[in-house]
Amino acid sequence: MTQTSAKIRILLADDHEVVRRGLTLVLRQEPDFEIVGEAENGLDAVRMAQELAPDLVLLDWKMPHMDGLQAAAAMKEQGTAVRTLLLSGAPIEQAALDALDNGVNGFIHKNISPRSLAHAIRVVASGKSYLGSEITQALIARSQDTRQSTPSTPALSSREMEVLTLMATPATYREIGERLFIGEETVRTYAKRIFVKLGQPNRTQAVIAALRMQLLALD
Repeated sequence: MTQTSAKIRILLADDHEVVRRGLTLVLRQEPDFEIVGEAENGLDAVRMAQELAPDLVLLDWKMPHMDGLQAAAAMKEQGTAVRTLLLSGAPIEQAALDALDNGVNGFIHKNISPRSLAHAIRVVASGKSYLGSEITQALIARSQDTRQSTPSTPALSSREMEVLTLMATPATYREIGERLFIGEETVRTYAKRIFVKLGQPNRTQAVIAALRMQLLALD
């Protein structure tokens, strides 16, 4: 879906026309992006996702008739291969965590830079999950305020904790390896161990689980 020979086909969904126009102007600067449609509410986004079969739907979190979270869930229920990236200007709530747990592919905040937005779209369209750095930091801060004890918290080694902490940042596995003076493949090995111990399938879900278990905290 992200081959260099094919463009990433994007459907925009936001109830504010000025926001859709701004996103269109920004994303059309990227040669590998193609805007295939615009929806002004969640219901239209679900319908257009079926009709247009985009690679990715960029969804505003808060929309009339059906919000972005509900629309993403409806697209998943339809069995379409479309990837979903939620864009939110609101404070992080439990619903965001639930959405990521339930298969939304990415979550970013509206104060994201155009360059970071383009990066997030490419990551999600490639089949990976993406959690914006602003979202990660908000979730880590939230976890500090949660004092409930978590039963059977898995035991991670000191090196696994170092890797996990850096996994909660935008750093790539290669960059994590450079910071820890280990190879990229070694980082991936540690990441796989972390996934197994936390019972999660990928990096984003592992970070979310770690936040809920209070394994991560701000310095």
